[in-house]
Amino acid sequence: NQCIAIMGQYESYHVQKFMRLNGDPSKSNKPVSKEYPFRLVNRGAKNNGGSAIYPPQQQSTKAYWKILQTYISSLDEVLANLKKLAQPVADSHKNTVIVMTVNHGQSELLMNFACAARYRKLDLSSVLVFATDLETKALSEGLGLVTFYDEINFGDMPKEAARAYLDRNFGAMMMAKVFCVQMLSMLGYDVLFQDVDLVWFKNPLEYFHDENNPLYNFDIYFQDDGNHAVYYAPYSANTGFYYVRSNPRTEHFFNSFLLAGDMILESKSHQNALIALLNEHASVYGLKVKILSRDTDEFPGGFHYHRRKPFMNQLIKGQNDSPYIFHMSWTKNKLNKIKYFQQMEEWYLAEQCISNTVDKILPADKLPAKNAVGASGKSEILVEPCCLAEPKFECHYRDKPSKHPCKDSPPIDNGRPSWWK
Repeated sequence: NQCIAIMGQYESYHVQKFMRLNGDPSKSNKPVSKEYPFRLVNRGAKNNGGSAIYPPQQQSTKAYWKILQTYISSLDEVLANLKKLAQPVADSHKNTVIVMTVNHGQSELLMNFACAARYRKLDLSSVLVFATDLETKALSEGLGLVTFYDEINFGDMPKEAARAYLDRNFGAMMMAKVFCVQMLSMLGYDVLFQDVDLVWFKNPLEYFHDENNPLYNFDIYFQDDGNHAVYYAPYSANTGFYYVRSNPRTEHFFNSFLLAGDMILESKSHQNALIALLNEHASVYGLKVKILSRDTDEFPGGFHYHRRKPFMNQLIKGQNDSPYIFHMSWTKNKLNKIKYFQQMEEWYLAEQCISNTVDKILPADKLPAKNAVGASGKSEILVEPCCLAEPKFECHYRDKPSKHPCKDSPPIDNGRPSWWK
């Protein structure tokens, strides 16, 4: 049972949570009981006496201070190199840069994104990729994408893919996602950040650049994560797809977010930290935040894939032209993302280019010359060997959405029937 109480105190713009617990949720393991008095708790406090949210430990804070020291001491040099690549991109797209960051372990998802866009003849000149290793830089440039590599800050990033959501590699890559947006924000650009596990149906900049759009005047827009658990309150912002308009409010927001790195290291995710800051900056500075609702069709993701069957039916049958993108969130690891894309007939990458490097894809006489760190040597030498003429369809799981029936495949969730009745 829950109730709302109005209590006399100095004026506050926060809603506080009280529960009947026997002590601090970070130390208690006894469930809620009427025998205990009301105690102030954090928003992640649970009925069993535990909590989903904890402050960073000193180990995480000190570890991040070392990372931050390197980042800040090199920032002027890195920004100067970055601007050489970002300015031409922004000049051609209303001061906007679409940014993606990726390591070699996730590079096939970036390549699939690029090949899918080419299949639909969508312009990728607005995209700037932050590669966290030289192998990925070469792959990205080989598909014609403007690519930046910052050896000072990204040199120690893991090259392997995350084995699961929130593992060590996943957490390390979260810092790369913070750095790339903060840098572009400091340079004064509008930024569309997107993860690599998505495909475009239309260029999403059309939505955010449309001055007749009734939602045009917000500072920052997020895809709805779909998970409306209390620890994502009050926004449930998906940090894998969001658009930022450059202004003093958003620049200060990302400068503040940069300083919250110990929260990210502790939780191995930047989603909780970002949402907490969103709430505070909306209250203190009037940051205008818009969540692109999970109940609408323009920006679907994992919630739609797993929970909105009528929508997925329409999408797969070509009966809904509202979506700009599809973001394969809510998925445990890269392998399942690839399988789900293949079932949707949205996989455009040739087999020989999966988990490979340029020198293994191309013969020696076709390899590009090396270019300086920070410069872009973009070409299109990987388009022909890597991008399929038609998307690949393959069945994997009968209980997940698919372009064609997969009734004879096993379920990924035990006992579940076929998605196709």
